[in-house]
Amino acid sequence: MPTLNETFPVSNADHAWSVISDLNKLVPCVPGAKVASADSPESVKAEIEVKMGSMGMVFKGPVTIESADAGSKTVKIKAKTTEAGGQSAANGDVTISVSGGTGTVNAVANVSGKAGSMGEGTVVAVLTQLVKSFTANVGKA
Repeated sequence: MPTLNETFPVSNADHAWSVISDLNKLVPCVPGAKVASADSPESVKAEIEVKMGSMGMVFKGPVTIESADAGSKTVKIKAKTTEAGGQSAANGDVTISVSGGTGTVNAVANVSGKAGSMGEGTVVAVLTQLVKSFTANVGKA
């Protein structure tokens, strides 16, 4: 299971907190992702288009904020998605924190099925690029 850790600049921690604590604002910061339906700011059904090597896949599923601590400006998020064709799954646990002028993302991903068969190197490269683009978007949101 790939583990990714990324640090990013934040110009306004309070504004960044308002983004990371609301999945309706946070999910669109992930390249290729959108909210398909929302039960609340803490629970959505999301969809993400991902290119892995020569394959393009669409993953769909629930994304929930498992915990949010406004004092430390930290959220723990769980995503559980399956590929539209049903041949792959991607699940993740993500912790995002913002403090002062810095934010951090710590993510553990489990990619299985056809997507997982692309090899850990490919999976890590795709996830790393997603996280880097995501953190840039949150920093600007």
